[in-house]
Amino acid sequence: MLLHCLILLCSIISGRLTPSRPCTDLLPLDLLQRVLPAGGGVQGRVRMVQSQGSRGVAFAGPPNRLSFPAAQLFTHCHSFPAEFSIVLTLKIPRLLRNKDEYIFTLLRGKSDQLLVGMRLSYDKLHFLQQTQGTTRRVTFRAVGVADGHWHTLVLAVTGRYAILTLDCNAPLELQMEKPFPEDLDTKGSTFFIGSRRRWNGLFSGLMRQLVLWPGSDASTRLCPASDPRLSVLLVPQVLLYLSIKPPANQLPLYPYEAEVRISLRTPPICGSTEEGQLWLSPLQRALYLCDGIMWITVLHEKERLDYLEDHQDVFTSSETFDVEVFHIPFQGIFIATANRDSSLGSAIYRWTNGRFEQYQNIRTYNAQAWKFFTVGNKSFLVVANSRAASPGEREFSVIYKWSERKLRFVAYQMLHTYSARDWEAFHIHHEAFLAVANHRQGEMNHNIDSVIYKWNPNTKMFEVNQTIATSGAYDWEFFTIGPYYFLVVANTFNGKSTDINSAIYIWTGGSFQTLQLITTFGAVDWEMFQIGGRVFLAVANSQQLDDAGSVLYTINSTIYELNITSQRFVKFQDITTSSALDWEFFTVGDDKFLVVANSYDGKSYSLNSVVYRWQGYEGFVPVHSVRTNGCRDWEFFRSADSSYLVSSSARTAFSKVLKLKTY
Repeated sequence: MLLHCLILLCSIISGRLTPSRPCTDLLPLDLLQRVLPAGGGVQGRVRMVQSQGSRGVAFAGPPNRLSFPAAQLFTHCHSFPAEFSIVLTLKIPRLLRNKDEYIFTLLRGKSDQLLVGMRLSYDKLHFLQQTQGTTRRVTFRAVGVADGHWHTLVLAVTGRYAILTLDCNAPLELQMEKPFPEDLDTKGSTFFIGSRRRWNGLFSGLMRQLVLWPGSDASTRLCPASDPRLSVLLVPQVLLYLSIKPPANQLPLYPYEAEVRISLRTPPICGSTEEGQLWLSPLQRALYLCDGIMWITVLHEKERLDYLEDHQDVFTSSETFDVEVFHIPFQGIFIATANRDSSLGSAIYRWTNGRFEQYQNIRTYNAQAWKFFTVGNKSFLVVANSRAASPGEREFSVIYKWSERKLRFVAYQMLHTYSARDWEAFHIHHEAFLAVANHRQGEMNHNIDSVIYKWNPNTKMFEVNQTIATSGAYDWEFFTIGPYYFLVVANTFNGKSTDINSAIYIWTGGSFQTLQLITTFGAVDWEMFQIGGRVFLAVANSQQLDDAGSVLYTINSTIYELNITSQRFVKFQDITTSSALDWEFFTVGDDKFLVVANSYDGKSYSLNSVVYRWQGYEGFVPVHSVRTNGCRDWEFFRSADSSYLVSSSARTAFSKVLKLKTY
């Protein structure tokens, strides 16, 4: 009896002297990892999907299999941490307004009583908790994560406050009605990942990271980040790296897949929410990838160009100087024609049932070119007007914005230009720019500045960022090589001669600086393209006018290749052309092509424009001739069923669409 009392007394004293252990070790706890299959073959409850370059988990159910006892986490005591963070990385498509989906729940025993949980609805995130026997909800509004892109959220809870940080942006803080309880008992409770035990409300997106971190605001560990949408605290290893290829007679333990659509003829919708998805077309024997705007060919049975076939004459209001092909998500393929006649304007055509049909007419003033571009999720068209609305007035080119409500382009911003010939749109470090080629001021002054505009996200307008001295500028071409950004201008005329320098500029220190000068002859167009690891620039020389006034139209246009050693473009090939006004590069299967717009030989505008094929060591060789009349522009595009070339004419009021017949 005495011995028993001594043992009891020692245990009491030991309990008083030994500090109580916390419910956790205050380390990040990977909730997602605990519902992934752990050996023993393929499990049907989860699927691993690769989307937009990252892998996540899709839950297939049943929901009761996507669970684990809370006792696996809370091993030293049964109280949920009073202060904690939930770190979540997800990708989910748009949700219906009346639909809710659960991120996770902690339920009492075998009942439906909720202790803690997170729920996602159309544009809201709800944090659910039990306080004094009542389930309370804290709602963060205007949380735009259901948009088909990856996002990382950190929800930190401390006392009365819930703080949400989305993609490392400014945190949003809400005060709860009651402080989070310090003694929330989890004994006998169960975590359900992606559900509330039922099929109704099962998470339908991809989950990459779900971490409970007791006693810490995890946002300080994740932010700032180089890619805040995919910030990593504790991602399951199987989602970070490609798994090792298993033996031929075994299936991988963690199979993963890409989002895929299968269609025989009509392409599925390709928009921002479908970015990263694959489309398999058995009829075309091809696999395509959605880049958020259009379907890009990933795999295709090798085609070879056989011949060009007349497909459609697109009748225009007047002669056409330029054709711009573009795609608007959910709307399809369009072309915009830059027409000469100011009284009739220019038109936009939509590809419908394999043909272009007029869709919208816009008032323009001797339009020379169109350029389609995007800023964020907004679509724009800018026209290069070369004349003023009335004699003696200032000249303005106009940016038009696509209206999702009207399904039309509406005037957005006017920019003062000088006989504008071309616009180029590009992005540098996620900032949007526009460059205009100002051709001349008045009738005589060709030596003027062209302008580069930069998008101001505060005013949502383009503002002057830099001016560059040009001589009769006709075209800008933007391109990138590795981490470097370039602009090349086609200078046409300096007031005396067309035998002048065009310039290549490189982006450095927040502006473009001259990198190289190239002698050109009435340069009207530059086309940059790559073949393998080789980089080329092709110039369209239109005419050679010397100081004596003699003019040659049949002259060489030149292809230049980047010499990595000298970091200069050097002459690769001369091609004889007749007042060339445009080059267009395109591919068919493994073959590479250039087509030139021959417009005038000094006697006639009715000439052959020529298609050249890449022959490696031989360079480009002619393979097809197309009869054109004052050809001004060529554009290549692909539809769901075939590939096409469209040409414009500066002499006749129609453009031609040619179908590429392959075998």
